[in-house]
Amino acid sequence: MKNKKIILGLTTLIAITSIATGCGQKAELKDGAEVAVSINGEKITATEYYNEIKKSSISQLVDMIDHKLFDEKYPSDEEETEAIDQQISQIKSSYQNEDELREMLSLEYKRNEAVNDYIKENLTDKEIEDYYNQNIIGDIKAKHILIAPDVSDDATDEEKTEAEEKALKKAQNIIKKLEDGQDFEELAKKYSDDEATAESGGELGYFQADEMVEEFADAVKELENGEYTKEPIKTKFGYHIILKENQKEKAELEEVEDDIKETLTENKLTEDSSLHYQKLIDIREENKITWKDDELKEQYEKYMDQLIETAKSTTAS
Repeated sequence: MKNKKIILGLTTLIAITSIATGCGQKAELKDGAEVAVSINGEKITATEYYNEIKKSSISQLVDMIDHKLFDEKYPSDEEETEAIDQQISQIKSSYQNEDELREMLSLEYKRNEAVNDYIKENLTDKEIEDYYNQNIIGDIKAKHILIAPDVSDDATDEEKTEAEEKALKKAQNIIKKLEDGQDFEELAKKYSDDEATAESGGELGYFQADEMVEEFADAVKELENGEYTKEPIKTKFGYHIILKENQKEKAELEEVEDDIKETLTENKLTEDSSLHYQKLIDIREENKITWKDDELKEQYEKYMDQLIETAKSTTAS
């Protein structure tokens, strides 16, 4: 998720048209320098700002603000470096200066960390409890046999339909073999197209239902221990025959609360890409950022509105 968010944030930022800066009201003087913004009493002077973005855009002032907010709280570490290296390999062809790109990605990584933490900290007890009651069940142990349609990516619609029908029929025949008393494990070894599990008789081990694709999860939750699906279960991977072996007792809320918060946060950000920028605005406001120049404040607000609108259009598409 973090890597995707870095790309999302960076792509949205690049897509925004720069807003030209201009002369505004005189900012207050402090030790001989004009103060543009105050963050919890710490100053970014107009001199610092204008030297940095004299011929650029308000986005660089926002970057300076966020560096002061996040660099100390989210120090660069091995995980950040690895994530940034992966992104650089994908997009550095668009940049001549790799150091500049790395700095941009580093700040975006820290913004993601801050937004994730902020959303988690503001989740309500009801949200967490509702997710726990509706989605958390005991770990399930199961085996499966996967029959994947034998079709290439460039196949025609007719060829794809034919391959789907053939895979379905093969899966149905395997269920008939189970009904005739044949061993599930042996059938998995012989027929399953899941190379990772076929040799072990289709063994998946223990898992939480929400770790599986939705159709698989819904089917396995309905099975009793020792029961297999009487019809093939279709997913994006093909057709599954699932044997439920065991289900553990449901974990206490305290044991899975951190995982629930992570999932809820991911869901919120996936459902609304603009939430990333909305929460950054909230974080800046809660850190008592004050504007000493009305024109800068107006430019900032326009810039954030553009980022939010661009993100919303991305979500809608």
